[in-house]
Amino acid sequence: MADNKAQLIIEGSDPVELPILRGTVGPDVIDVRGLTATGRFTFDPGFMSTASCESKITYIDGDKGVLLHRGYPIEQLADNSDYLETCYLLLNGELPTAAQKEAFVSVIKNHTMVHEQLKNFFNGFRRDAHPMAIMCGVVSALSAFYHDSLDINDPHHREVSAIRLIAKMPTIAAMAYKYSTGQPIMYPRNDLSYAENFLHMMFNTPCETKPISPVLAKAMDKIFILHADHEQNASTSTVRLAGSSGANPFACIAAGIAALWGPAHGGANEAVLSMLDEIGDVSNIEKYIAKAKDKNDPFKLMGFGHRVYKNFDPRATVMKQTCDEVLAELGINDPKLQLAMKLDEIARNDPYFKERNLYPNVDFYSGIILKAIGIPTSMFTVIFAVSRTVGWISHWKEMLSSPYKIGRPRQLYTGYDKRDYLPLDSRK
Repeated sequence: MADNKAQLIIEGSDPVELPILRGTVGPDVIDVRGLTATGRFTFDPGFMSTASCESKITYIDGDKGVLLHRGYPIEQLADNSDYLETCYLLLNGELPTAAQKEAFVSVIKNHTMVHEQLKNFFNGFRRDAHPMAIMCGVVSALSAFYHDSLDINDPHHREVSAIRLIAKMPTIAAMAYKYSTGQPIMYPRNDLSYAENFLHMMFNTPCETKPISPVLAKAMDKIFILHADHEQNASTSTVRLAGSSGANPFACIAAGIAALWGPAHGGANEAVLSMLDEIGDVSNIEKYIAKAKDKNDPFKLMGFGHRVYKNFDPRATVMKQTCDEVLAELGINDPKLQLAMKLDEIARNDPYFKERNLYPNVDFYSGIILKAIGIPTSMFTVIFAVSRTVGWISHWKEMLSSPYKIGRPRQLYTGYDKRDYLPLDSRK
């Protein structure tokens, strides 16, 4: 992997040679591990210029708008695959054969139920508790119920834990929603697809079980696919860091959920709806567009542009088409959705946004779709967590299947140098 070396020149010291590593695609990486022998570290707040690990799962080229899962473009997976097939791909590295897919779908469906006593955990939360708070607590508690597969050094145990997490996350998410509404919890149905089952548990009741719209189920499935993994983001890095300590898989995924909860990460599509509330009406769009262009105004257009994608978000094109299909299917006359579509139209044609590549991203459209389906904004990040579980667990498994070290970042210390303790009566 090391084709050549970089030389670091430090005044007053001998040059330091650092290997340059080359991946399959993407920029070369300077291996700085040998730098510690010189008594120095690199300084990279936010790890924006640091490769924290080696991975074969997902590749992003933000300049070209490319997202690959195990080499397959996200657009092809969204158009031709489904979520559980994408899960199999992320977990195993290859698309399944027909027999492998049938077996994988079957084992997922047979693990969607949660232990009946787990329902008691929900009673400890207030009814108005944020669903993400519930998810953090309940997912972490799974280790108390499924402690027969917690040996992280056993490949079979890791596989069982992965299956359980992917299968049970929609059930737990729907339970959190039902608890907040006071409605009875709906048990999963093995005759439904992954997305259909989630919508069934969310919106049906024991008194009335309605068939799930194929259009809405397809839209939900695409939301799951498009959020399945996104390389070494904050939550995935958190899962890897927690996993590097030897923590059990349920604790690691709970840590990922906690990191995802932050509004700068998983709360982006929720922020889109908050922005639409602030704009209020179509007649106010021009005023808020002007505010977004004003560098001195704190207002930002949420759901436009992306930290990683400097050109366009490849997931947004797929999500836009799905958004159109959902709105057509439901025929909703919702002023907020009309406002979103008008904002989309204006921003796409405004030279200011076009020149800066500030196009709507996946969060903009997914927020609109979820609202149209009837999912409250408090559940948006929960659905993101359900989708991303397979990415988290894939990275966790990949890390454990190779030599790894416990994560231990260093720091640039700028506090006091050594000083002596003073008795209380001597302090001024």
